[in-house]
Amino acid sequence: MTFLPSTNYYSWNKYQCAYTSYNTESDHDVALVLIHPIGVGLSGNFWHRFLAAEANLSSNLPIYNPDLLGCGESDLKRIAYDPKDWANQLNYFITNVVKKPVILVVQGASFPIAIYLCAGEIKSDLIKGLILSGPPAWNIMTIGGNLRISEIIWNIFFDSFIGSLFYQYARRRDFIKSFSIKQLFAEAKDVDEEWLDLLEKAAINPENRYAVYSFLAGFWRKDYSKLMKKLDQKILLLIGEKATSVSKDGFKETPDKKIKLYQENIPNIEAKKIKGRNVLPYESTQEFLTEVVNFYHQFSL
Repeated sequence: MTFLPSTNYYSWNKYQCAYTSYNTESDHDVALVLIHPIGVGLSGNFWHRFLAAEANLSSNLPIYNPDLLGCGESDLKRIAYDPKDWANQLNYFITNVVKKPVILVVQGASFPIAIYLCAGEIKSDLIKGLILSGPPAWNIMTIGGNLRISEIIWNIFFDSFIGSLFYQYARRRDFIKSFSIKQLFAEAKDVDEEWLDLLEKAAINPENRYAVYSFLAGFWRKDYSKLMKKLDQKILLLIGEKATSVSKDGFKETPDKKIKLYQENIPNIEAKKIKGRNVLPYESTQEFLTEVVNFYHQFSL
């Protein structure tokens, strides 16, 4: 696999959307589709360390790494994004670009995107499996937010001059480092120059802020309990041994508690704890890759 491939584009709903791909001529009949998290400076670039490790492993897995609309090299529109928008984008991408069965590899709070893709009206029959990396606390996934409040926050704060100023603050290297240490990584030393350079560089364009603000405003906060019960794909849940999450009622959810809740409420789910906290593909790359490859080989020869 050649690392650092050129970026490709496709048109969806009059938007230009970007992706990179790897080993697309492989004999494997199932592809991995990576779904990156939403955050300052984040896009498909989040997966670069995982992709480099897979290249060194030479497992020759077909991999597609799309930038969600509003992120990276995809169009950066000034709109309030909903997970269903991104699910529709990826549904088109899988159907018209990938064109083969896929396993979704999903980081963190992008899980709702995968839920819409795997269940409900957007459901794609091409999705055969799902790998969840550190999804949100169970209560957050089952107790919906207030759409009206989200709209008010968006209109008054985020989609305003104040929001523009806040983004200038949030994209500072010191802020990114502090947030990463407090919320994402198990070890402060792992918040290295590579990570900080990656996010700082990618956050330069202020138009990236609309996807980030859509997330912060809470448009993704819904009750997904009914849809999650309809998930009929085989699922691998990977949780960091030092994972942290706080439910909506303030209850701190331990890794074991999260695993228990997910397994009790979602069918066909296997769960494992691995080293790390909340960004496993980056901080515990080799162990994460091992679990992904092992799960993948249950589907493809």
